[in-house]
Amino acid sequence: MDEFWHAIMSAGSMIWRLDTELWEIIGLSLRVSLTATGIAAVVGLPFGALIALGRFPGRRVLIVIFNALMGLPPVVVGLVVYLMLSRSGPFGVLNLLFTPTAMIIAQIILVLPIIVSLSREVIETLWQEYHEALRSLGASPRQALFALLWDGRVMLVTTLLAGFGRAVAEVGAVMIVGGNIDHVTRVMTTSITLEASKGNLSLALGLGVVLLLLSLSINIGAYGFKYFGDVRRPA
Repeated sequence: MDEFWHAIMSAGSMIWRLDTELWEIIGLSLRVSLTATGIAAVVGLPFGALIALGRFPGRRVLIVIFNALMGLPPVVVGLVVYLMLSRSGPFGVLNLLFTPTAMIIAQIILVLPIIVSLSREVIETLWQEYHEALRSLGASPRQALFALLWDGRVMLVTTLLAGFGRAVAEVGAVMIVGGNIDHVTRVMTTSITLEASKGNLSLALGLGVVLLLLSLSINIGAYGFKYFGDVRRPA
């Protein structure tokens, strides 16, 4: 018990004094996850809107596929990306394996289905509610899309927060493609796994506390966006 409390006090001290190693790991984690979420958003939001508003053969199959991909096992994604980026893989010449870029690629694959599926649901629901009004006003497809995106901005931000939460808490894929190399690809989740196995509970707990606070902030942010959006939206 004394060792447990000592580890907690040491972890708190590391956070308070802005320990260099701790914040280097946190900074890399945020950089990788924010980049992956941003790229997935740029691709996923328009694609989700296309599926929501479009009527084309195979649309329902596409919806089912993306819904299924939301539950992709991270280790499988990591293994596939590893094989693609390894020296014998088709993209081995790029030398991206065991770099932050490889970790970003893996996280994009994990986050993209979430953003596509959730944004599709949001925009499709809004389209069912407002399509008659938009058509009566003579809105072009582009104008209608921008109107729906603006009206659904609260839920779409919540969608992005969900994607970021998935990315920042991921461990399996980034461990495989990143290699957990010190000062290069070591992020919060992989560091917690490593330091706990080494018995360095102070650093592991410090990172765990930051990860928990970050997860809590994401959930509070998502709830706050949804709550204030519902309050301001006219009945």
